[in-house]
Amino acid sequence: MSWADRVWSRRALWLRPDLLVAAAVVVAATVAAVLWWWPDDASAPPARVEDELPLAAPPTVAPAEVHVHAAGAVVRPGLYRMPAGARIADVIDAAGGARADADLDRVNLAAAVTDGGQIFVPVEGEAFAGVGDGGGEAAGASGPIDLNTADAARFEALPGVGPATAEAIVAHREEHGRFAAIEDLLDVRGIGPAKFEAVRELVTVGS
Repeated sequence: MSWADRVWSRRALWLRPDLLVAAAVVVAATVAAVLWWWPDDASAPPARVEDELPLAAPPTVAPAEVHVHAAGAVVRPGLYRMPAGARIADVIDAAGGARADADLDRVNLAAAVTDGGQIFVPVEGEAFAGVGDGGGEAAGASGPIDLNTADAARFEALPGVGPATAEAIVAHREEHGRFAAIEDLLDVRGIGPAKFEAVRELVTVGS
């Protein structure tokens, strides 16, 4: 057999249908095995380091302004909006300054104020409980409030006593005379048993 005949014979062998089918089966089985063992996430992009870290909590933003109640011996008592970080001296200045009868030696002018606090400036010789409504920083020395001498602004330093109730205490005193006992507060419009219990240790009727 010549060289050309041998080449043609081998070519004819590969063209046999049964051999082509067998070869196709082998190729298909090989591809199926590769796909079976190939990891599912092999084609996924690598995870970024920041994707694996827990998200940090957003930073707390401090308020830019606070609301403070100035009361007592200031020129213009009332509610003031102050920049965050303000001091008691700044609140007094915003309220027109201290009155001539104010006792500033009993006030910590350097103390920082907080939102919702009250700054109370006592007059000279006035007993002062040092209590701010709502947990604020009322300024002054400790001591009970005299029901028979304090003004309405001073009564507003008591917990739970607002402007209307403070005026009612003064009006009751002017109409009925001096308070004989602290329990007489229960006769004032706007003061019930719960409010009385909150202030009873902070007031006195004097001598």
